[in-house]
Amino acid sequence: MSGAPVRVLLADDQPLVRAGLRVLMADTPGIEVVGEAGTGAEAVRLTGEAGPDVVVMDIRMPGMDGIEATRHITAGTSGARVLVLTTFDDDAYVYGALRAGASGFLVKDMALDDILAAIRVVAAGDALIAPGVTRRLIGAFVARPEARPGSGPAARARALPGVTDREREVMTLVGRGLSNAEIAAELFISVATVKAHVARLFGKLDARDRVHLVILAYDAGLVAPG
Repeated sequence: MSGAPVRVLLADDQPLVRAGLRVLMADTPGIEVVGEAGTGAEAVRLTGEAGPDVVVMDIRMPGMDGIEATRHITAGTSGARVLVLTTFDDDAYVYGALRAGASGFLVKDMALDDILAAIRVVAAGDALIAPGVTRRLIGAFVARPEARPGSGPAARARALPGVTDREREVMTLVGRGLSNAEIAAELFISVATVKAHVARLFGKLDARDRVHLVILAYDAGLVAPG
């Protein structure tokens, strides 16, 4: 990445996890750790004080957990985006993180290069949708009635106002978890054109990021759950 480094706040109740990530990131050009939090409440406070671009957030923390902290951060004015750490051992945590506005999910035993790449993706304004399990979890999430207020036939009938046919095609492929490059190949258009379509979809649908766009694609019936 060029320009200013990505400012990262590490939120985890295990000091060794935070220390390990900090040491590994210290030697990574373009990424700067600006703070560490051991609780959700501390993560919310430090987000306001340190101004991180990305908060790498554990879920299970004492007091205010990572999901509630994510909700506070994404509802605030800091502009910080949240990457949630999860082992995927409890789907309820992932559903909660989606509802709270998380921009992606990381597995704690992921390779460092993958974690760093995810941080850069989220900092750039996109969202991380990991292959396989995360796609299934998102599909299951949007299929849950309580996760989709205002859904159903009536809501679907008025879904996607102002969205063109081409944008619907792009949104469908985003909902299936394809990357911009994969969408470009599928539709025989350039990656730059895909990015432009996705950007317009963000604006038209008031979507916060790619994860939100995926949920909206399922909710509009463009992609079948499961």
